[in-house]
Amino acid sequence: MSTRRIWLKLAAGAAVAAPLAALSSHAWAAKNDSMRSALKYQDKPNGANQCSNCLHFVPGKTAKDAGGCKILPGDTEISPSAWCSAWAKKA
Repeated sequence: MSTRRIWLKLAAGAAVAAPLAALSSHAWAAKNDSMRSALKYQDKPNGANQCSNCLHFVPGKTAKDAGGCKILPGDTEISPSAWCSAWAKKA
């Protein structure tokens, strides 16, 4: 097999693999709109009650980053300062 042919195969493989590697490292955000609606989710707190002090909240990487919720399956865009009717005080 010629060196040129090997080089072309490697170049083609790299051209295909580069965008796939970039996509696989990107965390895709997801929202569960139907459950949000049912639980009256809002992006602002209800007085002192907010997701960051809720029993069901799963924090993001930092205190200000969006996180998840044990009640809203698959939703990864829960704001720490949001609120919903499933709010329960963290112990």
